[in-house]
Amino acid sequence: MTDQRVNSPRTGATASVSGKKASPAVYRRRRFVAFVGVLVVVVVLVLLAGFAWPGFWRAEATPEPVPTVTVTAPVPTPTVKAMDRSGDETAFQKALPSAVLQLALGSLAEAKEPKGEGALEAWTAEYSDGDAVEVAVVAGQWASPDEAATGAAAWTSAAGEAERTGDVKVGKEVVGQYAFVPAKGGTTVVVWQNGTAVLQATGPTDLMEDFYTAFPL
Repeated sequence: MTDQRVNSPRTGATASVSGKKASPAVYRRRRFVAFVGVLVVVVVLVLLAGFAWPGFWRAEATPEPVPTVTVTAPVPTPTVKAMDRSGDETAFQKALPSAVLQLALGSLAEAKEPKGEGALEAWTAEYSDGDAVEVAVVAGQWASPDEAATGAAAWTSAAGEAERTGDVKVGKEVVGQYAFVPAKGGTTVVVWQNGTAVLQATGPTDLMEDFYTAFPL
């Protein structure tokens, strides 16, 4: 007889599997893959936010500055007619205006006192609005700016103590000095020099700043 042996599996045998540690390169790859995954998620979230909220893509625009609007009141003009002037006036006379702001020239006459102080010629001019506002002007012309400066100093001293003084400028050039002197009855005297010309204006205190600024000499 043939000996037929049935090979039965062994019992009690244990399969042994030896484990291996992952190398550092594997850990680096894993960290890299995790980083890429997080980055992809962030990008997707940003894209979704951009589509869901259009303003997300735009930075806050800087508001345009509001332009400053300066409203300038129109220069007042006389409502009364100025005096008729002759055609044989001197150049200095012609330089005296027929109107200053709302005031019209009412009279123009020769002034003798400044001539006694060395002026070559001098004039008195009366300006009025036809009502209660009047400004009296004395204008004199000297031979040189130095003589005119002496005349201006004398007129200022005679008017009283100056409240404020400053330079008279034509462009950037200083051509003389001005002085504001308080007077009686709510009036102010303004004396100023412009080269060889010296002028003195007396009138209501609240008007004299504008009158002086508007006077062309």
